[in-house]
Parts: sequence; C-alpha cells; structure tokens
Amino acid sequence: MAITYRDIRLVTFPVYALPSGNWHGQDGLLFLDDKILDDKNMKGANLGTRRLQTPHKNLYPIKYKIHELIGIIKSSKKHFIDSKGAPFEYEKVDFLRLSYYKINRIDNLTKVSRLHLQNVKKPFIVPRPPPIEIQYAGVLHNGARPWILYDYSETKLKDTRRKV
Repeated sequence: MAITYRDIRLVTFPVYALPSGNWHGQDGLLFLDDKILDDKNMKGANLGTRRLQTPHKNLYPIKYKIHELIGIIKSSKKHFIDSKGAPFEYEKVDFLRLSYYKINRIDNLTKVSRLHLQNVKKPFIVPRPPPIEIQYAGVLHNGARPWILYDYSETKLKDTRRKV
C-alpha cells in the first residue's frame, strides 16, 4: 500500500523503517526476505507485543523507530511497518516550501515545550526545547500555512523546498 503525507492518518505511530518492500503474508505471518516480521496469530494489540509473544525464532531485526511524520519525510527509506503491523511504502509526491523563522520564545511545560516563532500565529509543541544557541526554526508549509517543524538552525537559512 502506498501512503503519502495526505494519507498519513491511516498509519499508527511509531513506525519502523524497512530495507525493502519484499514482504508477503502467509498463515497469519508477515515475512520480509524470508524472516518473520509480524505474527498476527498472537493476541497482542501491537507489533512489539506480538513479536515478544511469538514462539518463532527467525524474526527479522527491526532497527529504526520513527515517532512522527517528519521522521518519515527525512528518512531515505521508502518502506515501513506501523505499530499495528501494516506494511506500507511512503511515496514523496509534492514539493513544499521550507521557510526559517526567528524563535521568539520557548515555554517549558511539564512534559513538552511550546515554541513561538516570529510571524507564525500558532506555536509548535516539541518534546524538548532546542539548545540555547539555536535562533531559527525551519517550518514546512502546506499551501500558505505553516504546517510542520522541520529543523533548527543557528542562523537564518535561505528559504527552499523539500519533497514530501
């Protein structure tokens, strides 16, 4: 199944990067390159639980965990499996504008931080504040609206675009 940034709501995070799309299912087992990726015969609600419960020993090692869409966008991989056990191919289809904004203020909350940017009305919620020397944040725009935080920079970088 091919997923784009428009369809990302169909994916349950976290997702795991896979080296290829060479997967197939048989008798409740999902294989990747003849090793078991998921065992749907187990009662677990998610991929990790089922992998712990399975009696099979030839499990495919999963190495790269991605917690949100920006991780998929930045990844060089195209094939992923979500935490429900659904494999998919992420297809980059559009170029979106990447603009850099000065960081006005950072509110440190209990578990997250709120990042206020110059000329952007809505603040971004981030898991941890950027280092003190960071002055600018790169934001991808979906149309004219700021959409998703892309990266940080110590200096204002030139506006550009990224394929998402």
